[in-house]
Amino acid sequence: MVTRSRVTPSPSVIDREWPHQVALPDDICTDRNFTMIAKFCQDRGLRFHLRSVQATWPDGKYENYRVHCFSDDAAARAFRDHFDGVKFDPKRDRENGNVKGVWRRTGEYRQILEMGPLSVPEILRH
Repeated sequence: MVTRSRVTPSPSVIDREWPHQVALPDDICTDRNFTMIAKFCQDRGLRFHLRSVQATWPDGKYENYRVHCFSDDAAARAFRDHFDGVKFDPKRDRENGNVKGVWRRTGEYRQILEMGPLSVPEILRH
């Protein structure tokens, strides 16, 4: 049986207590970008929890996103504005409000290679 670490809250607790959430494509949160995100938050004293969600589009394409969850709306807004992230509402955007549901996107899928100061590392571009 898998047990949860006492320092990591359950997904439902994160969604309830850190409801101000910002999504960034998973590929954009790696390499030097991970360090840039961590430094931005550390310099401003922003505390967050990470979640993940799989975004799916009507044409069957999908992409994994990292969701940065904040307890404070102003912190989430500062993060979203700086990194050009996507506002994510866990109750509305997760399929049927399920804490492990997918994110049903509308429109046509397009690969995101740059968001604000972040860019997908060359090795992950396809």
